Amino acid sequence: MANRDVERGGKKNRGANNNYFYDESSGETHWTSWLIPAIVVANLAVFIAVMFVNDCPKKITGANKECVARFLGRFSFQPLKENPLFGPSSSTLEKMGALEWRKVVHEHQGWRLLSCMWLHAGIIHLLTNMLSLIFIGIRLEQQFGFIRVGLIYLISGLGGSILSSLFLQESISVGASGALFGLLGAMLSELLTNWTIYANKAAALITLLFIIAINLALGMLPRVDNFAHIGGFLTGFCLGFVLLVRPQYGWEASRTNTSRTKRKYSMYQYALFVVAVVLLVVGLTVALVMLFKGENGNKHCKWCHYLSCFPTSKWAC
Repeated sequence: MANRDVERGGKKNRGANNNYFYDESSGETHWTSWLIPAIVVANLAVFIAVMFVNDCPKKITGANKECVARFLGRFSFQPLKENPLFGPSSSTLEKMGALEWRKVVHEHQGWRLLSCMWLHAGIIHLLTNMLSLIFIGIRLEQQFGFIRVGLIYLISGLGGSILSSLFLQESISVGASGALFGLLGAMLSELLTNWTIYANKAAALITLLFIIAINLALGMLPRVDNFAHIGGFLTGFCLGFVLLVRPQYGWEASRTNTSRTKRKYSMYQYALFVVAVVLLVVGLTVALVMLFKGENGNKHCKWCHYLSCFPTSKWAC
């Protein structure tokens, strides 16, 4: 991609098979997953539309510039030197709604905070994100339903876009990985708030933390928007305490024994719920105010840029 183009995701969340994280003995009714497949189809449709608009053969110039897979006609990809992910140009992505700080703040195009979630830098970027979404999202939707999972997906994507805009103001950004990290964050908070229903608590926690750590570490590579990942993860983590609370273990059985009836939710679940709501509302409000006032997050945090790209002898940021 061009230097000012930042992708969200890349090789993210692979192997996050969340069958491991849920207790199958709970007897809860499973929902039929349709929202996550619909989101996958929508992302594929948007990518096709973007490639149609891109029309590489018509717009590419120069003797040494050849579109990739020219047999696809106007759906062929930009030259690999420009976009190694087999996708459109940066200008096409910007035209179609990529996240760009100046347009959001100075041209009042706040809708880009959400539209960028449906765009991808290339076919590789798209496929890795959609495979991750299928592995993570379908299981969550089966457990908690489309409304709660849909809210987590959208609000986490928004949170990722806001943090990205605050810290990456010289690049455009696209991708669904902020929302994907929100689902990962929600999985972690769901495990913590519903701790009593899990049989293999430590193993589930260690495995999930390992997956999250690896993906956040990969986000420190160049050209990957790790601020979108972090913002999405933190937003989803708070939302999990609010939207994914389940009755404590043994509550249903205790209802038949009135002398020893348990509370449906424990005090620590109520406490986590309240703290998460406060953090979520305050955090998003403050971040939005800072964004639309034109604040640069790097001025308030001198070291935070290392969270998105850590320079080494192999690459520069």
